[in-house]
Amino acid sequence: MLSFIGRRILIAIPTIILVSIFVFTLQKLLPGDPILVLAGEERDPAVIELLREKYHLNDPLPIQYLAWAGQALQGNLGVSLRTNVPVLALIKDKLPVTLQLAAMAMSFAILIGIPAGVMAAVRKGTAWDYGATAVALWGLSIPNFFLGILLIFLISVQLNWLPASGYTPLSESVSQNLKTMIMPAFVLGNALAASMMRHTRSAMLGVLRQDYVRTARAKGLLEPRVILKHALRNALIPVVTIGTLLFGELLAGAVLTEQIFTIPGFGKLIVDAVFNRDYAVVQGVVLCTAIGYIGLNLLADVLYVVLNPRLKVR
Repeated sequence: MLSFIGRRILIAIPTIILVSIFVFTLQKLLPGDPILVLAGEERDPAVIELLREKYHLNDPLPIQYLAWAGQALQGNLGVSLRTNVPVLALIKDKLPVTLQLAAMAMSFAILIGIPAGVMAAVRKGTAWDYGATAVALWGLSIPNFFLGILLIFLISVQLNWLPASGYTPLSESVSQNLKTMIMPAFVLGNALAASMMRHTRSAMLGVLRQDYVRTARAKGLLEPRVILKHALRNALIPVVTIGTLLFGELLAGAVLTEQIFTIPGFGKLIVDAVFNRDYAVVQGVVLCTAIGYIGLNLLADVLYVVLNPRLKVR
């Protein structure tokens, strides 16, 4: 297993290098000049030149990249041009919020999507199947921002069950934190559950037609054991793929939900950085997101082997 993980890490290293090059060069295409903003309204040429020297913006682009990459390898992603706060400190402050939101959303998706997909496949052509498919279609069709606003109106305004917005850290109050996070997590998990239900149903239908499932039934094994041990385990391989990719999308795609529920997470950080032309923050956040995607793909490879050890030889 360790050699298998090592090979995957070696494959990931060139990908990270290419991603870092794209992250550094493409952000230069952003309109505007952050130095002019930092220089103030008077924009003294001497101050502008001093700032350009301080942030190495007068150096050729390859030299700028090598300097930035060398610092990044040491854990230094630079300093925010707007707040003068280290980028790594901003990421450490905001990333746990989005990670918790994504984890809760994925939990909703797994608890709802996989059982519904299994049930729809096992009872294909029945009311269970049609009902689960209809709910999945609804989940995929309704926009997150509309569902979020609707839940705020019904649950927070009309019923007064949960707070409409805001965020309370876990360190301050676990119960209040869950109250502020459960509704946005459900909004995000709703669409994911629909997607996972459809993929689980499709995978299960394919597995249930296999010879080893018919053999297990012919041996007289109980149907729950056939479904859960023999069919579901093999059907989970494609579901693991979609699950890891969806979790990666949550880390970068929760911007709208975080805005609606006023959650100070990773998405809001990148949006503010783009609007403020804060190059250092944009670079750091996008690089961390890309590395997160690569890490999730590595996790998916490991889970493949756990679910089917024969894949280790590939």
